[in-house]
Amino acid sequence: MTSPSAQPISAELVAVLAAVTDCEPRVLTTHDGTALPSGPFQMMHRSLQAGLREWVEAQTHHPLGYVEQLYTFADRGRGAEGAGEHPIARHGVISISYLGLTREPTHIAARAEGWQNWHRYFPWEDRRAKGPEVIPAMIAPALLHWATQVKDPAQRQQREQRIAITFGLDNYAWNEDLVLQRYELLFEAGLVPEAARHGIRCARHLVAGDPMLHDHRRILATGIARLRAKIKYRPVVYELMPPEFTLLQLQQTVEALAGRGLHKQNFRRLIEQQDLVEDTGDMASGLAGRPAKLFRFRRDVVLERAVAGSKLPLSRGA
Repeated sequence: MTSPSAQPISAELVAVLAAVTDCEPRVLTTHDGTALPSGPFQMMHRSLQAGLREWVEAQTHHPLGYVEQLYTFADRGRGAEGAGEHPIARHGVISISYLGLTREPTHIAARAEGWQNWHRYFPWEDRRAKGPEVIPAMIAPALLHWATQVKDPAQRQQREQRIAITFGLDNYAWNEDLVLQRYELLFEAGLVPEAARHGIRCARHLVAGDPMLHDHRRILATGIARLRAKIKYRPVVYELMPPEFTLLQLQQTVEALAGRGLHKQNFRRLIEQQDLVEDTGDMASGLAGRPAKLFRFRRDVVLERAVAGSKLPLSRGA
């Protein structure tokens, strides 16, 4: 008999590939939107990142641009689902995830291959106009009911406080960086279908948001959280912009990623202080309203500051 420790271990490479299209945050998926691009690492690959690029391009016919390693997922039992739904068998799987930024293809054929609005999976994360209705209508009542299921008053209070902090209830402010914590809280409370795969008893009524195969929605939540945090101190948002853009387009891209609105004047003042864009001298055409100036990203400034070791903050303003 083979002991559990002798079970084979597979290394899976997973990509969270993000873009912003028409002011909406997008993620590249496979398997009809239920999985992230992934595949096994093989010894023929000269590096993990090379293996990831090969798998993503083979599955999606889409080249990768900016890439950084995200996280390694190696929790016990995360391969509990049966094989046949995914390119590799789910026994002893370690997933090494990467975050990549790019621009979504504009031609319809390429866009139909798997680009999805990431709010399809996390509808509670979009607070650009106002707080999403799903939180007061479904999430808050379901979580508070879950909190009452413990008999110990101290534990119940601890759960209630965790719910309020994580979802910005009561007097707590919404923290856009807590994407993973919100998903994991819903998971623990049995409010997402993925919880049932791990033996957690699910509630009768699950919250909105499409599930994904295996733990890919958790991996996606990790990628969104990393990107939201990163745009505040590194100019990675420019990887998502066309060569020339208006300041409004830049602001809308940041808002799409952060999931919340920004104060226009404060945002523009911050952009001016950073000195990361320059006026091209041209005006945007074909846009509603008055013609707007076109800007370009100053990569030379980033290189100079990188050598000097200075950070490049991109805060959310007011």
